[in-house]
Amino acid sequence: MGKIIWAPSALNDIESIAEYIERDSVDQAALFVTRIIEMTDRLEKFPESGRIIPEIKMKDCREIIYGAYRLMYRINKEEIWITGIVHAARDWHAK
Repeated sequence: MGKIIWAPSALNDIESIAEYIERDSVDQAALFVTRIIEMTDRLEKFPESGRIIPEIKMKDCREIIYGAYRLMYRINKEEIWITGIVHAARDWHAK
């Protein structure tokens, strides 16, 4: 079983997205955050359940799609690092 660890950048992403959604609906923002966190729960038992990030093409760099968002993570031995949450329309490139 893997331990889920949220990188500060991913926490900033989820906070920014929630603040944006909150402009229209506090309830929808809370639901978004809850669902994103619930999605990471399955990674503890099934870390390879997400697809390989196409831009990176490395087996340990994966993502889960939720609506219009990409939840990106990296598998590192017994740890799963949530590294970022980005809108799918955003032109994202690995740094």
